[in-house]
Amino acid sequence: MLSAGGLKIFSGTSHPELAEIIARRYDITHVILVQPIDDRIHRRRLTAQTWDSCFQGRNNMQRDRRDFCANCRVNRSLMELCIMIHACKIASAKRITAVLPLFPYARQDKKDKSRAPITAKLVANMLQRSGCDHVILYAEPSAILHIKTHYNLDDVVIVSPDAGGAKRATSIADRLGVDFALFHKERKKANEVSRMVLVGHVKGKMAILVDDMADTCGTLVLAAKQLTEAGAVEVVAIVTHGILSGNAIENLEESTLEKLIVTNTIPQGAHQAACSKIEVIDIGIVLGEVIRRSHYGESVSKLFDEVPF
Repeated sequence: MLSAGGLKIFSGTSHPELAEIIARRYDITHVILVQPIDDRIHRRRLTAQTWDSCFQGRNNMQRDRRDFCANCRVNRSLMELCIMIHACKIASAKRITAVLPLFPYARQDKKDKSRAPITAKLVANMLQRSGCDHVILYAEPSAILHIKTHYNLDDVVIVSPDAGGAKRATSIADRLGVDFALFHKERKKANEVSRMVLVGHVKGKMAILVDDMADTCGTLVLAAKQLTEAGAVEVVAIVTHGILSGNAIENLEESTLEKLIVTNTIPQGAHQAACSKIEVIDIGIVLGEVIRRSHYGESVSKLFDEVPF
């Protein structure tokens, strides 16, 4: 294990397992979770010790398909994070970094109509005003390593399910040295795709759909169907955040997707138990290395091209 003296990890209630994975690998002190009492968020009393660095491990968008109040948990987790950051700040932490595998309200990062709120900017401002110095969001190297080690690159084509994700997918395709294709899609309304047009060649290829989030999986299922009809010999999807709300599990089971590969930015135990097509990539190693390098002032950009073991 790599030692990280002077470094402590604090995790909230949404995804303590990921924080524990990071802490165990790098021998970092993992402080006990904040516990909710009577619908209020409390913190355990911090010692008077001045820490070199405090890292707040969070996943701010965990959804339970059986719970109709998913947004309530997102907001609660965000408030919990801000309280933890503030607690470390007033306890004289030298530097506070928020590790956010999933940034809350990330899709509300621009105006889609007049006077619409840019909520992602609001969240960033909240973190800054709470006392956060840095934010870490990182998962792509784990997906690249998985593709390299599990598939024959001569047979692979990377596919973006929409034009918005083209930059992400082309970046992965370039690093792997494989072909690229994308879908142009039209929506009737939010989370409902009316038409998708494939741009590129996938016949005789192993098609790998790459996206940031899988919510209801409607887009991925429709894309997989069209890729199969276009001659792809196999279709899998690699997604950073497996939210899997609504009837996502049923959609996956009935789809032509061979696998849905997701990272553990969100706990996936219940989803895996319900669907045999779901496979999980552990990003704890990458996040832990980013934390270690950031703490010691080492280059983080090296991880763009390599994954630690």
